[in-house]
Amino acid sequence: MKVGIIGCGLIGQKRAKALAGARLVACADMEKGRAERLAQSVDGCTAIADWRALVRRDDVELAVVATPHDVLAEMTAQAVKAGKHVLVEKPAARHVSELEPLLSAVKKARVLVRVGFNHRYHRSFRQARKIVDSGALGPLMFLRARYGHGGRIGYDREWRAQPRISGGGELIDQGMHLIDLARWFLGDFAEVDGYAHTYFWDMPVDDNAFLLLKTPEKKIAFLHASCTEWKNTFSFELYGRDGKLQIDGLGGSYGVERLAWYKMLPQMGPPETTIWEYPMADDSWDVEMKEFLEDIRLDRQPAANLEDAAAALRIVDQVYRSSGFDHRA
Repeated sequence: MKVGIIGCGLIGQKRAKALAGARLVACADMEKGRAERLAQSVDGCTAIADWRALVRRDDVELAVVATPHDVLAEMTAQAVKAGKHVLVEKPAARHVSELEPLLSAVKKARVLVRVGFNHRYHRSFRQARKIVDSGALGPLMFLRARYGHGGRIGYDREWRAQPRISGGGELIDQGMHLIDLARWFLGDFAEVDGYAHTYFWDMPVDDNAFLLLKTPEKKIAFLHASCTEWKNTFSFELYGRDGKLQIDGLGGSYGVERLAWYKMLPQMGPPETTIWEYPMADDSWDVEMKEFLEDIRLDRQPAANLEDAAAALRIVDQVYRSSGFDHRA
């Protein structure tokens, strides 16, 4: 499979290193120097300034779109129109209204689109999914999760702080991962309550978001996304009637990735505890791409797709509107 990458920043570079056996043949970036630096690191890769030229290339079969949010939907749409499969980074658009035409176009096209919700593919979440699917946790009841970082000098002047480009702040950034993971385990949410606010940073987008989501079966997700955490934090706790799973850390500055399984005993009391630690490098990007290549080979709908992105964005849009943040163009 021959791949073209649009957007050669941090995420584009990560994708270039995790192609799961596919071959990078072209890369494009508005800053052509950035594309040239990436191309020079890969044999046979061509740097291009115009992303439209990349999606028209006959030798590109799969386009990876790793750009700021304001052009994700447009670039994906043009790649689909050109007959390319697409892996587009979350959130896939700034607002769900930008995704609706794309959803219709993909249904008519004979191509597949995957959304980059790579957190599903961290080692801890792969193991957690196996445990849940085995039935060992019993019926799921609720979850609570926190995801946050501290920021840096000038953070409130970067593109993520500009609503015209980003579509929002921390909720549409790290909050999208929390919403996707919550839906992945608990299912669709029928009731959405939440609040987004700017507490610290001098910017017109949120730096904290608090969500309470409820499924038709009354399963609850209590989520907090923050960029005033100061110490990078990831915590995900999933509660079943027969036990609990707790994931902490994502590697790097978030700390060693760790999964704990607390299994309730018949006599209750202190649970039987099993702990997995994953101090090795994060392989979620490579595993995600490997699955997408298999999706394409089997002509199978990707597990994380545009419908998932749209469902998460509907929640984001609703919380922003109720909180007084309406960033729609």
